[in-house]
Amino acid sequence: MADHTQRYVKIGLKIAYYRKLNKLTQEQLAELIDRSASHISHVESPGKAQPISLEMLFSIADALHVPPAKFLEDL
Repeated sequence: MADHTQRYVKIGLKIAYYRKLNKLTQEQLAELIDRSASHISHVESPGKAQPISLEMLFSIADALHVPPAKFLEDL
């Protein structure tokens, strides 16, 4: 089975980038997508490779007004 650790880290960093671009805190984003702030923190943490579902990725993309494909570019 392939190891996608670095891909998950890159997705998390992109989420953090677009969240900050939208001037949202982790708590605000978490509230918008009905998740906990600690879960958003784990997803964005470069020290953790936190897998996320497509459902969550789509929710984040909608909340941040970013096409979902932006999170998957250059992986």
